[in-house]
Amino acid sequence: MIGALIPTRRKPKMRLPQVPCEMRHLILIALLAIAPALVQSSAQEASPAPSPFIAVESTDKNALKARAFLDQMIQTMGGKTYMSVQDMEQEGRAYSFLQGRPNSVGAPFWRFWKFPDKDRVELTKQRDIVYINVGDRGYEVTYKGTAPQEREQLEDYLRRREHSMETVLRIWLQQKDTALIYDGPAVAEQKPCDSVTILDAKNDSVTIFIDRNTHLPVKKVWSWRDRLDNLKNEEGEIYDNFRSVGGVLLPHSILRTRNGEITNQRFLTVVRVNTGVADSLFQTSVTYDPFKKPGK
Repeated sequence: MIGALIPTRRKPKMRLPQVPCEMRHLILIALLAIAPALVQSSAQEASPAPSPFIAVESTDKNALKARAFLDQMIQTMGGKTYMSVQDMEQEGRAYSFLQGRPNSVGAPFWRFWKFPDKDRVELTKQRDIVYINVGDRGYEVTYKGTAPQEREQLEDYLRRREHSMETVLRIWLQQKDTALIYDGPAVAEQKPCDSVTILDAKNDSVTIFIDRNTHLPVKKVWSWRDRLDNLKNEEGEIYDNFRSVGGVLLPHSILRTRNGEITNQRFLTVVRVNTGVADSLFQTSVTYDPFKKPGK
């Protein structure tokens, strides 16, 4: 009751200072002058600089994130120098596997490659078994002569070439209708990675796992359906032991898998780039056809 009898003081209302009319006009003019600069700055933030290596254009945040990881990977591997390698020579040892287990002691091999579709592999110490691929054709050269490559073997090679790192980065990524997808963080070969999927106009895709620490590719996977049973198969390549060669970083250990099982492993001892591999190494013609029935 006592509190109710004591009159309360009302706080005086704060009055904002009156701005002269001329001053208000000046403020309005200043705001109108600043507005275009603010809009331009916002537009620049929304439109990142184009990639020096990737022609795919997108404003989607997920696609831009995928492009950033691929840009960083390519730059780490050598940037423009890596993307312009025209030929390569390799020497090393290859091991074949059956049901995930090695079924050979390994064989020495020599490889000559020329972008985009020329390949020659020589096997054995005598280098007397040779496989040559040019375009969509394949040949096997032995002491008997030159024969066309077996269909299954040729299809296997063409499939690997179509999904090779060189084809994906230097052909797929130069097509504007290719889509880029950032799949998120992942673990590949016990390494923390970022997973990026590249999807071409034919709905064919390759997923690359990029090491978060080194920014190098750790693993690449793609899938395809068997023409006989239409079952889906998943193939992969695992990369390790990167070394600098001619200004680019290249893996010297490559392991291939199919449906989770190891099929082949290669260890490279010598790698050379841009040596001017001669076209004559890929020139050949069939001298006999073991698949042709007699009399035909």
